[in-house]
Amino acid sequence: MKKFLLRFFSLILILILAWLWIIINPKPAFAQINTINYNNASLENRDFSHTDLTGVNFVSAEMRGTNFQGANLTNAMLTKGVLLKANLQDANLTGALVDRVTLDGANLKNAIFTEATLTRSRFYDADITGADFTDALIDRYQVSLLCERADGVNPVTGISTRDSLGCK
Repeated sequence: MKKFLLRFFSLILILILAWLWIIINPKPAFAQINTINYNNASLENRDFSHTDLTGVNFVSAEMRGTNFQGANLTNAMLTKGVLLKANLQDANLTGALVDRVTLDGANLKNAIFTEATLTRSRFYDADITGADFTDALIDRYQVSLLCERADGVNPVTGISTRDSLGCK
């Protein structure tokens, strides 16, 4: 009986210590560094120029004419967004998810899309002078259209737009 009580109290002590450890150290397992999101937001003509928007979500956001000039959009999520005539000049979209986005008439001069996912997105009449698409995932049809007007060298990465797209 004495061994049973000793084991019982040891088990209770272990459970209490485990509970205290959980209470004292309350770090969530999947904490996000940046929890800002603009999902489904109307952001027309807003000014986000030169803002750190690393990891921010813009899913299904209406961003016509929005100014992202010089913004850091590294690892941002812009899926299903509308960026008609938006200004992304000098913006950093490294690793961004830009899936199913309309970028018609957008200013993409010197933007960095290194390792970004740009699938099912449109770039009609977008100015891509000096944009860097190195290792970006882009639909073949869009690449062929982009290559028709690819020009310039990105001032930050030193990579030509044509080379980054793999134009022939």
